[in-house]
Amino acid sequence: MGSVDAERKTTGWAARDPSGTLAPYTYDLRSTGPEDAYIRVLCCGICHSDIHQIKNDLGMSRYPMVPGHEVVGEVLEVGSEVTGLRVGDRVGVGVLVGCCRNCTPCKSDIEQYCSKKIWSYNDVYTDGKPTQGGFAGEMVVAQKFLVKIPDGISSEQAAPLLCAGVTVYSPLNHFGLKQSGLRGGILGLGGVGHMGVKIAKAMGHHVTVISSSDRKREEALDHLGADAYLVSSDETGMKEAADSLDYIIDTVPVFHPLEPYLSLLKLDGKLILLGVINTPLQFLTPVVMGGRKAITGSFIGSIKETKEMLDFCEEKGITSQIEVIKMDYINAAFERLEKNDVRYRFVVDVAGSKLD
Repeated sequence: MGSVDAERKTTGWAARDPSGTLAPYTYDLRSTGPEDAYIRVLCCGICHSDIHQIKNDLGMSRYPMVPGHEVVGEVLEVGSEVTGLRVGDRVGVGVLVGCCRNCTPCKSDIEQYCSKKIWSYNDVYTDGKPTQGGFAGEMVVAQKFLVKIPDGISSEQAAPLLCAGVTVYSPLNHFGLKQSGLRGGILGLGGVGHMGVKIAKAMGHHVTVISSSDRKREEALDHLGADAYLVSSDETGMKEAADSLDYIIDTVPVFHPLEPYLSLLKLDGKLILLGVINTPLQFLTPVVMGGRKAITGSFIGSIKETKEMLDFCEEKGITSQIEVIKMDYINAAFERLEKNDVRYRFVVDVAGSKLD
């Protein structure tokens, strides 16, 4: 044990402009403080929000940018004040690596809503250095933002859980939707959506997958275990399903009308928005008012919820469906992800890749 005073260099794959093309980039890691751990990255999942960041879709991108926020690594060294972690432990890093620790959200263990949160990449750390993500050889991360990976979950399987998994788990937990017997809808069957089906089913829910076409029906019902499949353009099916769902988890990351899905909710049903969309959404208020329905949102999950979710997934044997790639395939993977051509999450084998 003991903190590391000297800065270290590492190599990652970075975007240098809004083209979003990633290429090798060597940079200094921030100094390792007494509460930090220095980790070797084993693997890292690719999230749809990475596309928004590398292409500056939200107008806030800083370059060079090493993306990646579904990181599983091995602890190489720990600072003098680190407790509960030791060299050799497998740990996970999610979307955040910092917060103020003093505001109401931080004191309530929901630090993801801290107004001074620090993102895993495309942000600036307290020492002024840019944060860089998990498509890199190593990272330095504060102990508070590291979670131990349970022994029963492989590194590649754990990576998507650190964003997609907890993003679904958190709203079900917060809104009191964990009890068995509920009827839920999963809108969009991508990386987050497929985890929504698996986690909701493991909680004992009747799960309906809602999609824009029939293309994923077999996957949803036969492979993921959904109970029903609904095509949003099927007027008859949508009418028959009206007022049937306690909640809908909306994972769609592009503009879409909300009224068709609001009609599926029961009295006091909730439409929970999880997709990052950079254009305004629209709906007619009577659709909401007539059933006392709620349109709400949720953002990833807390460290506490991430630990709970990992334990839940280990207990229930929940795995994500992944395609493991090497780093030299990452640009092709982003192109495929934009076309929704992945079932259902890419995971980069960082430790097994040539980075320079």
